[in-house]
Amino acid sequence: MSQWYLSYDGNQMGPMETEQAIQQVQRNPNGYAWREGFASWVLMSQVPELQAPAMSAMSPPPFGARSQADEIDYKILGSEMQFVEIELDPGESAVSEAGAMMYKDSTIQMETIFGDGSVSSMSGTFMDKLMGAGKRLLTGETLFMTVFTHTGSGKAHVAFGAPYPGNILPIKLSTVGGCLICQKDSYLCAAKGVSISIYFQRKILTGLFGGEGFIMQKLEGNGMVFIHAGGTVMERRLSAGEILHVDTGCIVAFEPSVQFGIQQTGNIKTALFGGEGFFFAVLQGPGKIWLQSLPFSRLAGRMLRAAPQRGGSSEEGSVLGTLGNLIGGDR
Repeated sequence: MSQWYLSYDGNQMGPMETEQAIQQVQRNPNGYAWREGFASWVLMSQVPELQAPAMSAMSPPPFGARSQADEIDYKILGSEMQFVEIELDPGESAVSEAGAMMYKDSTIQMETIFGDGSVSSMSGTFMDKLMGAGKRLLTGETLFMTVFTHTGSGKAHVAFGAPYPGNILPIKLSTVGGCLICQKDSYLCAAKGVSISIYFQRKILTGLFGGEGFIMQKLEGNGMVFIHAGGTVMERRLSAGEILHVDTGCIVAFEPSVQFGIQQTGNIKTALFGGEGFFFAVLQGPGKIWLQSLPFSRLAGRMLRAAPQRGGSSEEGSVLGTLGNLIGGDR
């Protein structure tokens, strides 16, 4: 008999028999299900085996049925400093962080909106917009986003640039179960209709020492999203129960079926002198994860230590180091 695993906001239940799983889905159908033979986690409402006859007609529709995102075409250009060029048909829109635009055609109109971009500035209640803005404020982002809408005829293009060296990842949310958890500063832009909300770390230690705090971003919908990662990006799928230890800053994104925790790096000597800090992240499958080789915090830290005000050298070619700076008049 099939052994089922259920997941609610990253908290996994199972294994359980089919009858137990059906009863649990009847109590709360707003989650994901997985069993051996599934390629990835699937919305409970889309698994016929878990639908009791009495509740089949009552199951909530998947996210895509409630909010259909715009279909957009795109090209990612560049190597170390990439940018994404999005092609829009008349009436289509893309939503980005404020200040991310690189260029646009003249037929594309810009509009600043209050909130997360999933509720149009011309629709939705004031409370909807206020909630969307509040979610973004909690993740450390600005209250406003920018919508780029093609108001002319034919094709039009708008481009968004990466904030620092790395790679731009295009991810269609419908291929990851309609939801993606990512670090709060990795979102670059998306098709209009994608919801950007918050994801709380429920475990206190994970929130305090997990590198991303209690709050991460949750992207929901069925459209394209573009997230940015530093350095080289690795995409990996963890099987059920598979565990991977990761530097806390190297996590870019993961599917909600992946469990995220922390673990002490080792004894005191290893923690103090190993250079990896006191904790590393523990990711447990099943689910897909994306990792980056150069977190921005690591890049910024190296630059700060190299600054002359912090004792770094302003002359990279000096073999005398600090003594050379003294002789050369830097101090």
